[in-house]
Amino acid sequence: QVQLVESGGGLVQAGGSLRLSCAASGRTFSRYTMGWFRRAPGKEREFVAAITWDSVRTRYADSVKGRFTISRDNAKNTEYLQMNSLKPEDTAVYYCVADSSAILRVGINDYDYWGQGTQVTVSS
Repeated sequence: QVQLVESGGGLVQAGGSLRLSCAASGRTFSRYTMGWFRRAPGKEREFVAAITWDSVRTRYADSVKGRFTISRDNAKNTEYLQMNSLKPEDTAVYYCVADSSAILRVGINDYDYWGQGTQVTVSS
């Protein structure tokens, strides 16, 4: 089992920045693909970003490319999502996810482990 706990959410004005963190515990974190999903009010969960265990490859949703950066620190069992140039449409609950596959997948059912989520609200 892998337990995931997100932090760093909050309220920010449009154009601002936030950094989300996800602390992992349990099985060997360093061998898992990690990622982020989000669910905006009234919408389905959607893929945001993912990163391989060795940080060599990343993948982003088109809506966040150039604004968000995913990273990880295996020594700290933590992954991050740096969010810049935030827009009101980025308002959502953000979920940390983990998967034992080495493929950067984008489907909700592709990830084995989910955190409880952290709220990000971007005001206009």
